[in-house]
Amino acid sequence: MLKLHSFTFNPFQENTYLLWDNDTKDTAIIDPGCCTTAEQEDLVSFIAQYELKPGRILNTHAHIDHILGNAFVHEKYKIPIFLHEEDLPVMHSLSEVSRMYGIPATPSPNPDVVMKDGDCINVGRYEFKVLFVPGHSPGSVAFYNSKNNILISGDVLFLESIGRTDLPGGDYFTLMNSIQNKILSLQDNVIVYSGHGPSTNIGHERRHNPFILEFLNS
Repeated sequence: MLKLHSFTFNPFQENTYLLWDNDTKDTAIIDPGCCTTAEQEDLVSFIAQYELKPGRILNTHAHIDHILGNAFVHEKYKIPIFLHEEDLPVMHSLSEVSRMYGIPATPSPNPDVVMKDGDCINVGRYEFKVLFVPGHSPGSVAFYNSKNNILISGDVLFLESIGRTDLPGGDYFTLMNSIQNKILSLQDNVIVYSGHGPSTNIGHERRHNPFILEFLNS
């Protein structure tokens, strides 16, 4: 069975996900945003309690709130970091951005694996397809498992909202085209686990998301 657990970390209230195969305990840590000792301990304690075996860090993108825990998790579990190459400049700007926000941050190690659109990543026996969905950031990706109808969307799509596009490298029309071509092509019953806030599903967003409705009707 594929299982998922979320934490809400750091001042940006970012969702960090643990995704694992409950039979093998093979685990992906998605967007580790833990930035305090207490948050780090929460993550480590949960992993130990359920005897999980972290195997990889998957970054949907490299904005500060999604990679604050990269260095800690990478060092703690000696596991590779996955990132799309278009977000490398974003990752490298962490120190500058952290000073701007006044949030201490340890620079993220460079990615060990550079993802591309259409790549497949296994978590135990479960396969996730990498969807390249730029617009919120230049290298944003989402992770899709068709068997369990799960999409980890990062900051591309939220419950009745979309990712902001006013940050460096963001672009509204690029984002909306990503949503239209890559996200809305999925089935209505696909559950969307976003980078912030509650989960939703494709059908709900197709019918009720005001940004999507405006764009499709324009």
